[in-house]
Amino acid sequence: MERTFVMVKPDGYARGLVGRIVTRFEEKGFTLVDGRVVQLTREHAEHHYGHLRSKVFFDELVDFIISGPVFAMIWEGKDAVKNARALIGATNPSEALAGTIRGDFALDVASNIIHGSDSVENAEQEIKLFFQ
Repeated sequence: MERTFVMVKPDGYARGLVGRIVTRFEEKGFTLVDGRVVQLTREHAEHHYGHLRSKVFFDELVDFIISGPVFAMIWEGKDAVKNARALIGATNPSEALAGTIRGDFALDVASNIIHGSDSVENAEQEIKLFFQ
């Protein structure tokens, strides 16, 4: 079984979507290994998004992710990274299919409800960063 990291972002947390999102993962067959509410510091956020530091939207992304609590989770399941990303949907909600979390709940790419690891290696790093 593979593990992946998923985080409900401040917009999803503020809108009360954590329970609905957890239910979707459970209904898909994932097992919740751990979950916690976290208020990220700027330093933590900059480390998490360090691979995007050269992007013009980096500061805006960091400001957004520290703007309120997030719900960080470790999910386990068959091909967890790939299957979680399919459940989450495209990064840009206008391109996300109905039935995906972003397709059903997100309004724009700047506040797209949820983050999911994009590789097994990144999942391991993100799990260590949030669940040391």
